[in-house]
Amino acid sequence: MAESELFFHNGYYYLLKYIVHQYLMKTGDLMNIRIIILLAIFYLTSCEPNQFADKIYYNGNIWTGNPNRPSAEFIAVKGNEILAVGIHYTSLQSPKTEMFDLEGEFVVPGFMDNHTHFISGGFQIMSINLRDVSSKNDFINRIKEYVQHISPGQWVQGGDWDHEMWGGVLPTKEWIDSFTADIPVFLGRLDGHMALANSKALELAGITSKTPNPPGGLIAKNKNGTPTGILRDEAMELISPFIPENSPEELDTALQKAMSYAASIGVTQIHDMCSWEDLQTYARNKEKLTLRIYALPWYTNWKKIIKYNDDNGFGDDKLRWNGMKAMMDGSLGSRTAWMHDPYKDDPKTKGLVVATDTIEFRKILREVDKANIQIAVHAIGTRANEWILDEFDAIKKEHGERDRRPRVEHAQHLTPQDMKRFSANGVIASMQPTSIYDDAAWAYKRVDDSILEGTYIFKSLLDDGATLTFGSDWTVTTLDPLMGIFTAVTRKTRDGKNPDGWYPKEKISVEDALRCYTINSAYAGFQEDKLGTLETGKLADFVVLSKDLRVINPDDILNTHVIRTVVDGKDVYVK
Repeated sequence: MAESELFFHNGYYYLLKYIVHQYLMKTGDLMNIRIIILLAIFYLTSCEPNQFADKIYYNGNIWTGNPNRPSAEFIAVKGNEILAVGIHYTSLQSPKTEMFDLEGEFVVPGFMDNHTHFISGGFQIMSINLRDVSSKNDFINRIKEYVQHISPGQWVQGGDWDHEMWGGVLPTKEWIDSFTADIPVFLGRLDGHMALANSKALELAGITSKTPNPPGGLIAKNKNGTPTGILRDEAMELISPFIPENSPEELDTALQKAMSYAASIGVTQIHDMCSWEDLQTYARNKEKLTLRIYALPWYTNWKKIIKYNDDNGFGDDKLRWNGMKAMMDGSLGSRTAWMHDPYKDDPKTKGLVVATDTIEFRKILREVDKANIQIAVHAIGTRANEWILDEFDAIKKEHGERDRRPRVEHAQHLTPQDMKRFSANGVIASMQPTSIYDDAAWAYKRVDDSILEGTYIFKSLLDDGATLTFGSDWTVTTLDPLMGIFTAVTRKTRDGKNPDGWYPKEKISVEDALRCYTINSAYAGFQEDKLGTLETGKLADFVVLSKDLRVINPDDILNTHVIRTVVDGKDVYVK
């Protein structure tokens, strides 16, 4: 209901009281007063129930994201919905309304992350973190210190290392074998497409010099044919079966850790590229969720996904599961992104196709589309993006037009002709801007400038009318959306070599970046009618920030912090 309508209804109630009082005072006619009272009761019961707000957040600098009403000073909440947004709130206030003075702080719709591995992020919080390691010695010493508290036989996981931080030399099992003889170690690179296994882990998995490369994966070997410990993409799955499964209690703890962190940085919804086990964890904890989850399980579960949707529907506003995540290729950092041309620093390869049986993969895509389930496919290399865009075109022609909103996750390296296909064919570009901060420091080693010009092309896609959404790929990059906005606006890199921005013509405005984290992500999950902007009738998800991102120096975005996070009309974080 609009603010003016609310004023009318509440004002009419008080006017009716006044008329009854005056009539009784002048006439004393109880018979007619009974008729008036009955009419009043009929009015009160036939109209909408009490339209006073449960909570009013006032005195704010509110960016609504709604182009028809972009700014406001208050948000009124009733239950889990926004009752009104505007300037004058007195008609919505009752003695029972909770009042919150925003003290002029900047308010935006809740941040929605388009691509996470959320429970893995929770485990990362509890495990060894090598993201900031910048030398071989630091890498070794960090692990050496960590395993002092690990029992023999207990697996050590986590990592998120980046060999480009120390010049590009890949670690080997020999770096850590001397102090991990009885401890299996399996530490992933930050992009999730390469990992280091020590000798104990390789032994448990039976990986030797005679082990062939699995389809879609590579086992790195030295000149003698001995595995170095580096496993790429599907080769990592040779280790996975030997790692003990997490208990339900461990999964629940990881989820709670991840949700607490998300609330502290203003994330109110995630689109989670998850395992089937993760989806079960979310369902088990549904009443404890402090953010919204759109689960897109891994494509090998496609039959389960179809049946689960048939049996249970698509879920609700708190937990939904009507999507599927698949993968075409690897990553640029691991030289497994599928490119048209060979890599500059390894001419023997053009990357690889993770979807090893493309005939079967094509069949899966079509069966899932028939079931009206959204398809989201990881594609980083130019050839991978071309391939999946071709398939999306073919599926539309075969199955007919409908609102399917297919997604390309990352859409990292695009040729000029493929960039145009996102808007033309209604394909969503699901990108993670913080990747620029890391990748731009070394991407020039892998591919030519002609490719880099089509890398993370935010402005070009928006100018062409494509739907661009933002997220993190957590744990690949930080979950913090403020870091993502900073990178999208400045395109600055960790090495400090691009003060004016890496390929600066692709920089976008703060408001464009906010839209990519809010209404565009809501659209990508078929929720634009309920989320993404601050409007009457939408769900009450919003974030209060310490600075107005639109007017400060872009470098100060990183000095901005979250003061309050509200999900479903409830405070889930207050600083």
